[in-house]
Amino acid sequence: MGTTRDADVLVVGAGPVGLLLAGDLAGSGAGVIVLEQLSAPTAESKASILHARTREIFAARGILDRMGTVPDGGRGHFGGIPLDLREADPEHPYAGQAEYLQSRLEPVLQDWAAERGAVVRRGHRVTALVRQSDGVELETVGPDERPRRLTARYVVGCDGTRSTVRQLAGFDFAGDSATREMLRADVAGIDVPDRRLRRYPRGTATSYRRGDGTTRLMVHARAATPGTGRPGFAEVVAAWAQVTGEDIGSGEPRWLDRFDDTRRQATRYRQGRVLLAGDAAHAQMPVGGQALNLGLQDAAALGPRLAARVSGAADDHVLDDYHRERHAAGARTLTNIQAQSLLLFGGQEVDGARDVFRELLDLAPVRRHLARTISGLDTPYRPPAERRSRSTPSPQESSTMSRLTGKNALVTGSSRGIGRATAVRLAREGALVAVHYASNEAAADETVAQIEREGGRAFPVRAELGVAGDVHELFLGLEQGLKERTGETTLDILVNNAAVTGVDGILPEDVTAEQLDRYYAVNAKAPFLLVQRAVRNMPDGGRIINISSGLTRCAVPEQVAYSMTKGALEQITLHMAKHLAPRGITVNSVAPGITDNGGAVFDIPEIVEQMAQSSAFKRVGEAGDVADVVTFIATDESRWITGAFIDASGGTLLG
Repeated sequence: MGTTRDADVLVVGAGPVGLLLAGDLAGSGAGVIVLEQLSAPTAESKASILHARTREIFAARGILDRMGTVPDGGRGHFGGIPLDLREADPEHPYAGQAEYLQSRLEPVLQDWAAERGAVVRRGHRVTALVRQSDGVELETVGPDERPRRLTARYVVGCDGTRSTVRQLAGFDFAGDSATREMLRADVAGIDVPDRRLRRYPRGTATSYRRGDGTTRLMVHARAATPGTGRPGFAEVVAAWAQVTGEDIGSGEPRWLDRFDDTRRQATRYRQGRVLLAGDAAHAQMPVGGQALNLGLQDAAALGPRLAARVSGAADDHVLDDYHRERHAAGARTLTNIQAQSLLLFGGQEVDGARDVFRELLDLAPVRRHLARTISGLDTPYRPPAERRSRSTPSPQESSTMSRLTGKNALVTGSSRGIGRATAVRLAREGALVAVHYASNEAAADETVAQIEREGGRAFPVRAELGVAGDVHELFLGLEQGLKERTGETTLDILVNNAAVTGVDGILPEDVTAEQLDRYYAVNAKAPFLLVQRAVRNMPDGGRIINISSGLTRCAVPEQVAYSMTKGALEQITLHMAKHLAPRGITVNSVAPGITDNGGAVFDIPEIVEQMAQSSAFKRVGEAGDVADVVTFIATDESRWITGAFIDASGGTLLG
């Protein structure tokens, strides 16, 4: 007899994040109960901006169609400096930002979630959380003030910055307390000029008239200290007068609120069977409308994973991947908001920084990078598949989640050929890829552009290998790029692909000492030092993949210099595999055969036909053939393979 539970998943919090998560879970066949303290969806406007990734998420679920007219939300900004968010991806169907009040959004999401099978219980507050060996028990108090107990396999806290679930479960909520605040108000019966994040000597103010005749005000008084609780209208009137010199005291307040620049993030988004999403996992100032979107994207990332775990189609790795992906996205967003808050609310001391940012925003790549970050398009997203039944997942559902989502990869020599194909394949699986190059910056940029066109994430890193200080230079750029995008410098996957090749061949008697030194420096010494350095950034369970060659298994005298250094690389694989096994890090060699790397020789049909005869399949290998093998070795599915020589030569070595 199995344990009888009230639900597969208890979601605490019926705001937009909790409702989106509940709908995804219920639509996938999970039993879901949502617990909410409020007796009805909020009537307050609160958040209103929806970014491109969020609307894409809504569109994939049919939610966008339910929302009716979604007005344009303007061009956007970075720290108050104009930034057209459509530049994130002008071809994206939802490029830019839209405005849709939270008070309108919550009823739409509640109806959608309920139609999919989620049960929403309002007027219930959580008072205790007890972990069990195979589930979680919540103690609650309902509208009748009677205590109740509910059990589920998993509990997800979507209950805001003061999350009861987070506190009861003992999550560490690290970060900084508030130093600044902004007051918000919807006021009727006033006539003040529209302005957008205008800086004054004493603070910053925004005002704009809505279609219903009310005016949305936001004001930051630089001398004020953060308060608690809802502000009174008199406090808003005084702050507005102090900053702008205008009197709004004759108006009628419809809604009042305050928010501050608290910057905190749960160090883990998962503790066993308890998970966090949305503002329960991170607290931030909602500059640029990023807070609600960040939370909704948390829910969209967690839903398919938790559904797969509940159904038995996946193990706990998918939940750990949720933490890795969304913790990195959260850290990146919090850093982005911190920079914007400084530019927006600082005094004269930030004027110089604002001037520099204005100059930077004149550069198209800078605008695109920041717009993609704010819009959420810098994180890969795949729409969820529906479950055909509660007990039988469809084949395509088991493959809807990226196998490398939340992982960071470095592929050396990835500006072309096998390296480029590998970088693209890893990014398609969800990895953030550092595209290394030695001198051809344009080619590396092409690799990055291809990845980004497909919705992936990548950045270039330059370093010439085989010279003094090469690894140090590479890791300076790598760590800077990872820090900017994830808030951390973790490296999960290293692919040692860069090499001096012997395409034209050199007779053994013609090999010079200088040539031997060069082959050794790039093909053997640099990979060894890269492995040595990478393991300092690599968590347990990491992957190291060395690109060797089928030439180490057959005699081609004209390639002796190249082959002997690739043989040395295979020795690195063998010995480091045993050395790193206690940490769960696998080290393997992948050995291509004749592979089309884009060289001129592959444009000559007669030569290609001759080369094809060496393969058992009678064709020349494509870069993607090898990249697919490398990608498999990079995933968790290859966890039982280490120290291996993997023949990716298309049967060339069969004889």
